[in-house]
Amino acid sequence: MALKKTKLLDIQSVTGVATVGIFTAGLNSTPVGVASTSYIKSVIMHNTGLGTARTSLFIYPNTTSAQRVNPDASLSTNRVMRVDIAPSETVFFESNYPLVLTPYNALAVEVNAPETGGAGIGSVVNFQVIGDCDIL
Repeated sequence: MALKKTKLLDIQSVTGVATVGIFTAGLNSTPVGVASTSYIKSVIMHNTGLGTARTSLFIYPNTTSAQRVNPDASLSTNRVMRVDIAPSETVFFESNYPLVLTPYNALAVEVNAPETGGAGIGSVVNFQVIGDCDIL
C-alpha cells in the first residue's frame, strides 16, 4: 500500500441540529483512491450560518458505515473536541500527532445549539478533513 497525502473528502456541509458520520476508513473514496488506514491531520470548520453553533468531532470505532453512526450514542467518550463557532468564523482542529482511523473507524460531526447565544437550528457548518491515507 502507498501512503498518499490528500484531502480525505470533499467539503461536507452539515445543517444543525444534527450528528452525522462524514468519513469511514476503508469505505470512503478519496481523490487518490479508497482510503484504508487514514491519518487525520486537521479538520477545518466554518460556520456559514447566522448564529453561533456548537460543533463537535467524534471518533467511532468499528462501524460499518459513517452513515450508521447513532446520534443517541454521541457520548463524550467518543468526542475528540467541542467548540462554539460564531457566524462567519473558521476554526481549525489540529493535533500534534494525527488521529489514526483503521478500516471501519468513523469520523462523525455534530452541529448543535451553544449554551448561550443561539438555537443551532439551521446553522450550517462546512467541514474539510485533511490528512494522509493508505490506498487499497
